Amino acid sequence: MAREPHRGGRRDRDETPEFADRLVAINRVSKTVKGGKRFGFAALVVVGDQKGRVGFGKGKAKEVPEAIRKATEAAKRNMIRVPLREGRTLHHDMQGRWGAGKVVMRTAPEGTGIIAGGPMRAVFEMLGIKDVVSKSIGSQNPYNMIRATLNGLTKEQSPRLVAQRRGKKVADILPKREEAPAAVAEEA
Repeated sequence: MAREPHRGGRRDRDETPEFADRLVAINRVSKTVKGGKRFGFAALVVVGDQKGRVGFGKGKAKEVPEAIRKATEAAKRNMIRVPLREGRTLHHDMQGRWGAGKVVMRTAPEGTGIIAGGPMRAVFEMLGIKDVVSKSIGSQNPYNMIRATLNGLTKEQSPRLVAQRRGKKVADILPKREEAPAAVAEEA
């Protein structure tokens, strides 16, 4: 059985077609100079593998495609990993904050879908979350909303991580669901 050669290195990391990207915002800025106005563009892009990794990036350039390319490269460099429950939702409810932007994210039962606005929806779709309820409070600036969302997502911890940190088993940490009805039946 022949083994594939090791494909490590920087070159393979740049050529990653498994990442999906979503353009969240484009901003046109102008600079007044002696001969008139010079226009530039700023792009905000969210990139993810839809399996628990997501990142965002900003790019500025004189042309829109170049700004998007720069933002995508920056997003691929700044990715975080988020543990997902059953590969579709969050493990627990959480809040994120960045500047005046505050977001609330809650787990949701299967079939709920992504209930989120603009920039937050892009983050959840690129992350691979299928069921979540979220609300943005405060700043509607897409930069602050995305940073607040990622701030909240970095706080998420799976039961496995908590159990490992405490030196216990996952079953010891999760609530016992089948014992609650039995205890009620014994009291009656």
